[in-house]
Amino acid sequence: MNKLLYLAAILFMVSCRSTQQTSQTSSKEEKNFKVNTIAFYNLENLFDAENDKTIKDEYSPIMEMSEGLREGVYQKKLKNMAYVIPQIGADVSKNAPVVVGVCEVENRKVLEDLANQKDMLPYNYGIIHKDSPDMRGIDVALLYQKELFKPTHTNSHKLLMYYSDNPEKRVLTRDQLVVSGKLDGDMIHFIVNHWPSRSGGEAKSRFKREKAAALNKKIIDSLQAIDPYAKIITMGDFNDGPYNTSVKEVLGAKAEMEEVELKGLYNPMENMQKKGIGTIAYRDSWDLFDQMIMTKPLIEKDYSSYRFYKAGVFNPQFLSTPRGKYKGYPYRSFSDGGFSGGYSDHFPVYVHLIKEVK
Repeated sequence: MNKLLYLAAILFMVSCRSTQQTSQTSSKEEKNFKVNTIAFYNLENLFDAENDKTIKDEYSPIMEMSEGLREGVYQKKLKNMAYVIPQIGADVSKNAPVVVGVCEVENRKVLEDLANQKDMLPYNYGIIHKDSPDMRGIDVALLYQKELFKPTHTNSHKLLMYYSDNPEKRVLTRDQLVVSGKLDGDMIHFIVNHWPSRSGGEAKSRFKREKAAALNKKIIDSLQAIDPYAKIITMGDFNDGPYNTSVKEVLGAKAEMEEVELKGLYNPMENMQKKGIGTIAYRDSWDLFDQMIMTKPLIEKDYSSYRFYKAGVFNPQFLSTPRGKYKGYPYRSFSDGGFSGGYSDHFPVYVHLIKEVK
């Protein structure tokens, strides 16, 4: 049975209990699978209502509002984010994501406020966060259900870049957060990314994302040097699509499972992008900047430990702009200098990991 047919069979077995008739006996053997969701979500400017004079948070949309409106908008923004996160992948896993990588968060405080929202509290999320040197103060972070995932090691890697016209001046951007831990006893490593934006144009800013990809590859290589069979998921808003040089050549991510070698990377988002599925929309065109990329051990056929089941973009109707010029685009929180009532200018993405339960 080839890989695609095998996975198709697994799809059926996860959605219901599968009974297999063995050729040797007439007895039935039940196979059950545990499913967990790993998600990533760009939270679009999750900033608190206070002015932090150590960073340029005044450039965030909420700080551009009058002081009397900020706290109310902040609370609405938190409520919206907390409403979305537990639903990601829950149709299959019947649970909120066990691990959620996030970006565009200001500080640990906003993450604590998010985790303490009514819709988030039942899942008892822990927080892993380190401040990045980004000019606006936006960071990446990881949320995890404490009962299901046990972090064993965390590290934050700085992306060192300098301006070509001023080699002594550093380009300040987000760090890459690495979290290693055990999911039901299985060691899995997560890397959370928010690569440099396309500000100034795609071509002019391309070298920054290629530098970010090189750092990401270096982190992956270092984990694989310790264990060639390391299960690694690198996730984030790459500000590049699966087709860009940063992802295709620097990371070397493959669209087809059969092409992935031992220390290679599989990108399930590439074929989705080719079908027109996206996480962001711009000028009536969709792109897939938010991605989940994994190492080969996660796509093997032995389901005695966690393996990749499927990937997706979480885009229910309520996350899309309901009317107007941008109808169908991600329903963003901030537009025209105010709070729109929406969620984020990005759709979240996810992968399901499955494991056979004896």
